[in-house]
Amino acid sequence: MPIEITAADYEAKVLKHNGIAIVDFYSKECSPCDALAPKFDFFADLYHEEIAFFKVFRQGNRELSLALGVKSSPTLLFYKDGKEAAPRLSGAIKKSAIKKTLVENLGLPDRTVGIERKTEEVDLVVIGGGPAGLTAGIYAGRARINTVIIDQGNPGGQVNLTHMVANYPGTDGEINGYALMEKVTRQAEESGARFIRSAEIVRLDLEKKEIDVDDDRRIRARAIILATGAKPRELGIPGEQALFGRGISYCATCDGRFYEGKDIFVIGGGNSAVEETLFLTEFVNSVTMIHQFDEFQANKTAADAALNNPKINVLWSHEPRAFLGTDGFEGLEVEDLKTNERKILKGGAGVFVFVGYAPQTQLFAGQMPLDKWGGASADPMTQETTRPGIFIAGDLRSKPFKQITTAVSDGTVAALSAQKYLRSLAL
Repeated sequence: MPIEITAADYEAKVLKHNGIAIVDFYSKECSPCDALAPKFDFFADLYHEEIAFFKVFRQGNRELSLALGVKSSPTLLFYKDGKEAAPRLSGAIKKSAIKKTLVENLGLPDRTVGIERKTEEVDLVVIGGGPAGLTAGIYAGRARINTVIIDQGNPGGQVNLTHMVANYPGTDGEINGYALMEKVTRQAEESGARFIRSAEIVRLDLEKKEIDVDDDRRIRARAIILATGAKPRELGIPGEQALFGRGISYCATCDGRFYEGKDIFVIGGGNSAVEETLFLTEFVNSVTMIHQFDEFQANKTAADAALNNPKINVLWSHEPRAFLGTDGFEGLEVEDLKTNERKILKGGAGVFVFVGYAPQTQLFAGQMPLDKWGGASADPMTQETTRPGIFIAGDLRSKPFKQITTAVSDGTVAALSAQKYLRSLAL
């Protein structure tokens, strides 16, 4: 098992260790840290003869953390003979990322090969921990249904990345998206739903209702709710893939502070684009929004706030055609949709893309029909798909409106329908 150490032990235990050592800098009341702990123990059991595993409580060892540049929890540091020997891992750390580091960076054998999967049987598996999945977990847990929520990151979904939620009932005005999802996650846990966080689903068989998680776990369910949500939609234009993370971003909350005092571009004009742009103005010097229409498609309150903000300029009736740059973002080629004239926009330190979301249905592609946008369909009265006992909820579903409240509604209907389905199996 990993050994707990402090700053006083660090030099002797880690920096003077002859061989490989891994240090987990963790925090208390930290969901990603809780998710990492059993994974860290898993590898400690496999590699205890070759690697020294240590844990450091970050808040209790602030000076050491600052000296090492550890600014988030959890963070894994990999040492060989007292020197860092691999890229650090932080946040929602998956088993596959740790294994890749051990095998590819540190040259160790893959000791996960041949591990027999332990099979667990449950009533209901909810795949996805966004608003839809968490709500389904609350209803199923309160119905005393043996429920497991599997999330490939940390519970909360896209709402975690939303700076402020202003239209969710009962919040008495604005609330930070991450704070809102923390409350919903805690409610799901208190209702009895169990979580598998930062998991990697390597196989999903909807017919057998089996889910293989990571290297060592198989879950067999009697019913499944798919709530995998959506991810930011890409534009699919030249330069986008090459410059992602080097000046192109899809998350204002994640990356806005990197552009303090700078000029940036935003692509889009819907609710997300306008609201995230207003958030970005708290940091940047100016924003030039590029929108394909002559007016915003956002709600009037947000649209008026953007139009009256002196930091925001709008290039109407234009669309991007290419991102420019070699080692980083240098400019943007756009087209005037009225004249078909193209021009190059420069002077921006980066660009944020907010043009909607694409359903995350890759896990079960080929196992059920999808529409031309990649969304899944179900009976609107029950959320049940053409496969008995398989339900869908949230932004992966084909529907006209995608809001937190509609996701919560989907999760409610799916959970109640799953409960009815499970009871029918016992008749």
